[in-house]
Amino acid sequence: MTTKAEEMRRIVIAGRAVAIHGNDIDTDRVIPARFLRCVTFEGLGDHLFEDDRKIAHDQGRRHPLNDSKHEGAEILLVNKNFGCGSSREHAPQAILRWGIRAIVGESFAQIFFGNCVALGLPCVMVNEATMGELMRLSEENASRVFAVNLENKTVRTGANEFDVEMEEGMRRQFLEGCWDSMTELISARDQIEATAAHLPYFNSWR
Repeated sequence: MTTKAEEMRRIVIAGRAVAIHGNDIDTDRVIPARFLRCVTFEGLGDHLFEDDRKIAHDQGRRHPLNDSKHEGAEILLVNKNFGCGSSREHAPQAILRWGIRAIVGESFAQIFFGNCVALGLPCVMVNEATMGELMRLSEENASRVFAVNLENKTVRTGANEFDVEMEEGMRRQFLEGCWDSMTELISARDQIEATAAHLPYFNSWR
């Protein structure tokens, strides 16, 4: 029988990729502010890059997320400082609910990165040259599969393998299945209650 931690481990995330070009893509572009009024995060994936997609359509272009060949893609490829701007959790929620299971980028805004980790959505980094090659490969063949390996710190597609980087503490959380802080807290309930029972003020507010 597998433990909860084993079920939550993220070691290799594989799937087809979709590339979103551009540096400094902020969270308001990822999920426009008018969609923040939702009570739950359900349905946010339908509005991922909503305004960018409409602008592209109005200009006679096809946004990658509107291209049927990228339907079902699970790896998102992005450039520098992705997820900058406001710290809204809705941005990674929308990305996750669209179907993305890992993001490969040149760099990420720190709060966005942390919000992704809390959802079990790993973000790994590559240099500019590598990203250019990954995007080229994905756009040449939309059916190409990419495998992000957090243990070996690589992304592989076919015979091509590239090094990736991820902050070590965050990487260990994915490998050990302890990225979900709420689950970690609940799993330690007995220890927490045992410690609390010995606190002199515990019974006064219980």
